[in-house]
Amino acid sequence: GFSALAVTKLDILDTFEEIRVGVEYHLDGKKIPYFPANQELLNKVTVKYKDLPGWRRSTEGARTFDDLPAEAQAYIRFIEGYLEVPVKWIGVGKSRKSIIKLF
Repeated sequence: GFSALAVTKLDILDTFEEIRVGVEYHLDGKKIPYFPANQELLNKVTVKYKDLPGWRRSTEGARTFDDLPAEAQAYIRFIEGYLEVPVKWIGVGKSRKSIIKLF
């Protein structure tokens, strides 16, 4: 498994009122534990989503986790909790300085 995650392009989500996160895939009415790589199967898959509130403000100036809007922090914590893997890096812009390190 993975020991850490990097969430890139968090700033791309800055304008969304709601963030939809796919949390389950179902094929023929049964939950499957993977994302189908085959286009034929993918066309038959239904996705269960978890809707999280967006933050509707810029994250580009954030340099620490605490600088992020509370909703963006909750989004990151949701990812960590759901995947049971810590997020160690968060990208919030185009610059090399636009990375938040969580370690």
